[in-house]
Amino acid sequence: MPKIKSHSGAKKRFKMTKKGKVKRGSAFTSHILTKKSAKVKRNNRHPQYVDKTNEAAIKEMLPYS
Repeated sequence: MPKIKSHSGAKKRFKMTKKGKVKRGSAFTSHILTKKSAKVKRNNRHPQYVDKTNEAAIKEMLPYS
């Protein structure tokens, strides 16, 4: 049985936690930050978790993580 290839884009964007959740980075952090409030920018620093409705699809893309 051959190995399953991981999705290259998903590899770069998602990490698995020990408990099996999928961690992701925050959106809206790269540019045009002057019009965003300090609260929004501060909250975007921290990683977030993928919604449970999308978790199965991402886990399928990352078979060996």
